[in-house]
Amino acid sequence: MFNTAYRILNDSFEAEDVMQESFLTAFTKLDSFREDAAFGGWLKRIVINRSLSQLKKLKDKQEISLEGVSYKMAEEEQEEDYDGLSTEMRTEELLQALQGLKENYRVVLNLRLIEGYDNEEIAQILNISNENCRTTISRAKNKLRSILSQKALIKG
Repeated sequence: MFNTAYRILNDSFEAEDVMQESFLTAFTKLDSFREDAAFGGWLKRIVINRSLSQLKKLKDKQEISLEGVSYKMAEEEQEEDYDGLSTEMRTEELLQALQGLKENYRVVLNLRLIEGYDNEEIAQILNISNENCRTTISRAKNKLRSILSQKALIKG
């Protein structure tokens, strides 16, 4: 849950606060948890919603940190090919490139590629249309590919 909050907020202190608030919210609203859903998914949704709310507050104050992220994806996630993104790219380089994207691109790609949400779920979470979501994800992937291509050219 911390990694989820951190990838959205890019600030460990803010992520810790959001995580604590999320656990408190989950604990106080435990009666609204439906037994037919997975608890982890329900809790993660709370963390994501809290993180996005906090990100909006921080954006208004313009105090967003652009620190690198040190999250490691599970091995099975590293092996998957996400619409042409190189599977041989080291996770750290990919996540660093993600951090270089503008906020809305970074958030949609984190939700899509790392958290595993589909386009409809992302559209609901961000309160945008499905078309806008698909367009943003497509543009974000293109921008990420461009950043990764430039890095490859610089290295090579």
